Parts: sequence; C-alpha cells; structure tokens
Amino acid sequence: MASALLTAYRTVGVTATPFLRFFHQRRVRAGKEDPARRGERFGIASQPRPAGKLVWIHAASVGEANAVMPVVKAMLDGGLSVVLTTGTLTSAQVVAQVQLEGLIHQFVPYDTLPNMRRFLSHWQPDLAITVESEIWPVMISELKQRGIPLAVINGRMSETSFRNWQRAGNLSKAVFGAVDLVVAQSAEDARRFEALGAGATCNSGNIKFDGQPLSYDAAVVAALQQEIGERPVWLAASTHPGEETQILETHQLLGPRFPDLLTIIVPRHPKRGDLIAQEVKGFGMSVAKRSTGDSITTQTQVYLADTLGELGVFYKLCPIVFMGGSLVPIGGHNLLEPAQMHCAILSGGKTTNFAAVYRQFNREGGALKVANPAALAEAVERLLTHPDEADALALKAQELVAAGAGALDQTLKALAPILPEAVSGKAREQSTGEV
Repeated sequence: MASALLTAYRTVGVTATPFLRFFHQRRVRAGKEDPARRGERFGIASQPRPAGKLVWIHAASVGEANAVMPVVKAMLDGGLSVVLTTGTLTSAQVVAQVQLEGLIHQFVPYDTLPNMRRFLSHWQPDLAITVESEIWPVMISELKQRGIPLAVINGRMSETSFRNWQRAGNLSKAVFGAVDLVVAQSAEDARRFEALGAGATCNSGNIKFDGQPLSYDAAVVAALQQEIGERPVWLAASTHPGEETQILETHQLLGPRFPDLLTIIVPRHPKRGDLIAQEVKGFGMSVAKRSTGDSITTQTQVYLADTLGELGVFYKLCPIVFMGGSLVPIGGHNLLEPAQMHCAILSGGKTTNFAAVYRQFNREGGALKVANPAALAEAVERLLTHPDEADALALKAQELVAAGAGALDQTLKALAPILPEAVSGKAREQSTGEV
C-alpha cells in the first residue's frame, strides 16, 4: 500500500511538469525567482560537480541557511564539498555573501521525479542532510533507492504537521522509514519523528542557539543614530502582508503619547517596499525608504528598511523589537537573533515555527506576547517609558540564548557515524569531540 501511495505521488509530480513551468514563470514575474537560474528549479545544475566526497545540505530559507552554516563549515573543514540548496531568492543572496571555499549554492528542485533524478544524477551526494521540517517524498524515496544516507538535523515537527502525517498512513511510513537519522530540536520533536517511523532519533537542542550574532556596520549604525537623535524608536522586524497594517495602527495608537515616535519596519521580503510605502502614505504618515537613500528627518514617522542583510544594524539601533510573522499566520521568525543583541522582544501569538523557543522565552521572562495592535501599543509604551524594564527583558533574553548553546556540538557528534568515510580527521574530531 505504501508503494502505491508513493507511486501515485510520484506520478502526479511527473504530470504536473507543465503546470510547474507556468507556476515558476509566474514567480519570476513576481520577482520571487532568478530567471537566469531557472534550470536549477528543474534539477539542471548550473555548476559542475567537484571531485571527491560531497554532502548535499538543504535548508528552506534564510533562517535555516544561517543556522546550518556552522555545520557546512565543519564539512568543508573536513575536506568535503558541500552543495547547499535553498528555496528563496533572499536565502540565495545571503549564501552568496558567505565566502567558504568548496561551498556551492543551488536552488532546490521542485519535488518531482524528473527534477530530482536530474539533480541527484549530477551531484551524486555521498550524504544528504535536510534542516528542520524539509520533508519531501520524492526526494526521500530517490535517496533511498540510490542508497544515499539521509539525516534531518535541527528537526522540527509541529503537532499540526504530526497529525497531518499520521493521516497519510502508509505513505508517511514509507517516507519517514527512509530517514536514517533525526537530530531533533527537542524531546517532543524527536518523539514525533520516531512515532512516524524515522530511523535513529535523538534530541540535541536547537542549533540556532549556537549562531553567531548578526553582523553590522558600526559606522552605519552611528549615522542612523545621528539622524534619529533623541527620538523614541522601536522596530518591527521581518514583517508580512497584513502585519504592517497592524504596525501602523500601533504607531497611531502611540502617537498621542509619543508625538515624535519613529517606527522602523524591516519587511521580510524587501521587494515589497513600494507597496508598504504606499500603505504608510494611505495612513497619512510620512515615510522614508532606505532602498532609495532617503534620510530620516524630524518629519519622518516611518522608516522603511527595505534592504537585504541589514537586520543586525537595526537590532543594534533599536532597544525594542517586535518580531514579525507572529500577528499573521506565518508561524513567527527567529527571536534568538535580536536576543543575542540585547533587544527587548515582543511578538504576536502565531509562532508555531518556533513554538518551543517562544514558550520558553515567554515563560521565563525573555519575551512578551501581545495579541493585537492595542496590546502591542501598550507594551511598547511601557518599555519606552520604563527603560529599566526593557533592559531587564533584553538581559534575560541574552541569558536564555547563552544557556541554550551546545546543540551544534551534539549535532556534529550525532552525524559522525554517517559521515562519508573519506572525511578528514579534523572534521571527525569536530563531530565526535575526539582530540
């Protein structure tokens, strides 16, 4: 039965090829794909395979790519080559900024049989690693058929996803039964993967706790601080459609108390900058756009930081940060990054992507949860008027990040038994802890 369900899925993927071409072209027109690298999405490599042992690591987007970079470096230090796939333009741009010899970036192919076969036939990986919740049936079944070991690291399985996979019955068993190793974020995640039939499972903790703080240009921070002066300021980071509306409503609610308030918005997708600027003007507010070189003047009410790779600048600049993707059903974004930079963190309640981390931070006083613009305005007002409370919130968040470190070492140790045999002694020392 399992093979019949998997065969049906694979067959649908083959017949969907014309639709995928149309779908991809629409994404190109929307600015969500790189037209020059179209072939990669259909399994056609844009670079040659290097000689020697190679590991394929797949990370969905920016957060996962940043989190897995220390693992990538460990593989490269061991003499392996790494092809890192991601699915978004922004993640590709972030990876392009990383200067690591032996690292190759490709866009992940759509999960159909022709695409995946082309990809695997070209790259011929000796080991495949996926990050967090990237579970694709054709990919996994093709790896199994070719005898390529598969590990899921920093594995995350929400209760909703777990129930959905349970309903898939034999298909679920066929997919997860082909996973050789799961290194999960928590004992709860490990239990869910194990219940679905995955191979060896263990709990390492979340490797995002081990990430390096975001970089920033001190001169840029100083220049922006000079433009802002003594004005009260807060940041809405990684926002999504529908969420900016609520941020602007929050600004309006705070207006009577803070007439010179500056709200900084960093959208998750910078290409939406023009649309967001139009919405700001629709609220009757003045807006300055970073992408067009606008300065912050005394008249600027909203500063739109619609550029890529500058979140570190704005976390350093703003003592109060609202984490986006949490007032709309996105699932939240990584609050560990602002926590590392001594920010007082606020979020909405829709944080399923980082459920365990947000629960811990909310429970232990490292972040505050709000439900709507009114609650957000109340929290921002409290933190602006009581900087000692904002500082205590930020300090607790930093302490929680430090306490959670160590998952990276545990992950590398768990991977050691399935690393390609040709890996050098240095990488094995990193992954096993041997000296």
